[in-house]
Amino acid sequence: MDFLLDLAVNFWQWTIVISLILIGFVASIFDGQGEDRVGFYYDEMPHMKPLAIQTKDKGFWKAIWMWMLGVRQWEICDDFHFTLGVEEYVIPKGFQFDGASVPKFLAMWLSPTGVLLMGGLVHDYGYKYATLMKKDGTDIGKKDQKWMDKLFRDICIEVNGFKLLNYLAYWALRVAGFAAWNGHRKND
Repeated sequence: MDFLLDLAVNFWQWTIVISLILIGFVASIFDGQGEDRVGFYYDEMPHMKPLAIQTKDKGFWKAIWMWMLGVRQWEICDDFHFTLGVEEYVIPKGFQFDGASVPKFLAMWLSPTGVLLMGGLVHDYGYKYATLMKKDGTDIGKKDQKWMDKLFRDICIEVNGFKLLNYLAYWALRVAGFAAWNGHRKND
């Protein structure tokens, strides 16, 4: 038993991940699966390209800082069309985002462009503009941070089915997302 406890302490990151996976498994047994939340649908994945992390000519320490803590940005190459309920929306070509805003130390297990990609894309657009764009080019009116966070959660649940993971991501947004939300509102 001491051996197992030593392993759990020494490899605490894996202990946390394995614990969350087991909790998620148990929660999924008792939780209904497959319900529609926002009716998110898309025909094909977004076409996107990675943008370079600009470390050249930054000086040694700033380049190291950007390399270690910088976040990869992605650009949408073609308009991305999706549906929420019966309404069609678009994220226009040229929109840049960072995927799901996963802290660097968690990115080993949870890629920003992995299972949270679709929710992260729509959420990042919504955070930047405080609205979504309909297919006809009009918007849905100003929405608040909480509305966008719930949309992220519900899209992710519909896409990947990992309710525990998506609720953890949702509560992380509710606690810390104000910094990004307020940063975009300064640019309004």
